[in-house]
This record gives sequence, C-alpha cells and structure tokens, in this order.
Amino acid sequence: MIKRVLLGAFLLSPSFSCAGVAPGQAIEAPLPADPPPSVANASAPQQRTRIVMLGTGTPNADPDRSGSAIAIVVDQTPYLIDCGTGLVRRAAAAQRKGIAPLAAENLRHLFITHLHSDHTLGLADLLLTPWILGRKEPLEIYGPPGTREMADHILEAYRQDINIRTSGLEGANTKGCTANVHEFQPGTIYQDANVTVRAFPVRHGSWPHAFGFRFETPDRTIVISGDTVPCQSLIENAQGCDVLIHEVYSQAGLERRPPSWQRYHSAFHTSAPQLAEIAKKVKPQLLILYHQLLWGTPEEDLLNEIRETYQGQVTSAHDLDIY
Repeated sequence: MIKRVLLGAFLLSPSFSCAGVAPGQAIEAPLPADPPPSVANASAPQQRTRIVMLGTGTPNADPDRSGSAIAIVVDQTPYLIDCGTGLVRRAAAAQRKGIAPLAAENLRHLFITHLHSDHTLGLADLLLTPWILGRKEPLEIYGPPGTREMADHILEAYRQDINIRTSGLEGANTKGCTANVHEFQPGTIYQDANVTVRAFPVRHGSWPHAFGFRFETPDRTIVISGDTVPCQSLIENAQGCDVLIHEVYSQAGLERRPPSWQRYHSAFHTSAPQLAEIAKKVKPQLLILYHQLLWGTPEEDLLNEIRETYQGQVTSAHDLDIY
C-alpha cells in the first residue's frame, strides 16, 4: 500500500465520442513507471502534476473534513473540482505548507461534477474571497446545466457587498467578482497547454445531470468519479488512468443504517466492495478514496473491505493530503 503523506506526495483519453466545446488535439499523457513518489524523498524526480485533496467530506458536519473539493495543480496553475464548504481556506492552508499556486488570486478554474449542495456550498466563497484578496480575472466555471442560474443568483444575493467594494473606499476591481459559466455536455470540455478535461456521465440517484472528469496532463492521467453508483461509463473513461479518485461508502456501515437510508445510499453511491470490482477492471496505479461515508466504521476496515478483492494500491484520503 502506498503511504499517504500529509502535504507531501505528488499528483487519465477514452473513446467517448460525444462532441465537446474545446478545440485542439488531446495531450498525450505518458504513464509513469512507478507509484507517485513523496516529495519528502529528495531523490524522487519532481513531477509537474500534483493532486491536493482540499476537502474529502460529505454532508456530515465533520470538523476534520471540509466539503468535497480537489485541486489538480499543473506547474503553476490550479484546476479545482467541486467547491464544498471550506475550499478557499483549505487552499490557503495548502499554500502555507508549500503549494504556492493555490494562492487565492490564482483560483480561476472550477469544474463541477453536479449541483448537490455539499459539492457547491463553497461557490459564493470562491466567487468573492479570491476577488477580495486580489483576483482580477473572472472565475471560469465549467458545470452541468443549472450552473449558470446558481452563479447568477449568488452574485445577485451579494450585489450590495459587490457595489460597496467596487464603488466605495475599497476600490476593488470589477472583473474578479464575475463568472464566465460554461454549461457542458459529455465530451472534451476544456483544454489548454497544461490539461485536457473530458466529462462523462455518471449515475447519481435522481440527479438528471451528474458527471465524472478525466484530466490528462503532460505527466499524469487522473479520473475523478464525482458522486455515483457503479456505472459502465466510468469504467470506460477510466481505462489507462494513473490515478482514480472515487467516492465510497462502507458496506458494514450501511448495514447499520435504517432501511430507508440503505435504499437511498445504495441508489446514489458506491460501496467499498463495488469499488473494488471497478478498480479490478480499471487497474489504476493508485486508487484514492474520498467522500467516505463510514457511519462509525474504522477507516482501516473500509480499506480492508476493498482489499478483500482488490490487490492494487489504495489509500483513504484526508484533507490536505497530496499525491
């Protein structure tokens, strides 16, 4: 098993054929020969891509786990996936410990898997706080249908605050508090010199639009499940990835829940035994668990539920872990 290092280790192009909105050729991402090294190892080669787990939580009010949020940092550019509660402050904590690109003014690219509140409650914070701290460009938001309405309503709710900061003594700039919203369908949704991002549909209960993402960078390929039950589209789009970041719940913990909650969670999420079967088909170099629903199950028991049938490298992430 790979050792999980707090703020220490480094940071997926299937044949999915839906048309996207970003032009150009996909970036070829060579597969590293070895598991992601720890930056604590001075002899390990420096990687261009790092994964920072800014929030690994669920709707449960766990003070040790902020709302769902991940940063993929390529060289000096961060790309955020989801914006749960505490995102901006977790980014500041990561910056303080050496991840300089996560400075607030650099938080400019956001990709949203779906519009559940535990994945979006930090959107107001992400729109406004980095602007207050110096961001001069609009926040670029890539999200499912409904994202534009959400962002517009947030900005309207804070209209008085924005007016005071821009026209009052603060003299804040007028662009850093705005958003360019790109509502997407499956396919390639974003591309620049650092990364190609593909969105693929997943099944998350009664949500009509829920997505996972495949990030291809110059040196790594990372797939993020978002919230989902096991589905073929994820397995297809995760083929060949270096890292699979997947939500999970403990089967033993679920069995202690009331029947109504068992029906709910099994229709919206993925159990540890189910994830083990997914990982056996995908064969990532590293499987990272996040959005862990434990319900009193020890974390090591959750890992053992996966290891019973999956022998690859797997780790259970905590806030501010880096891979």
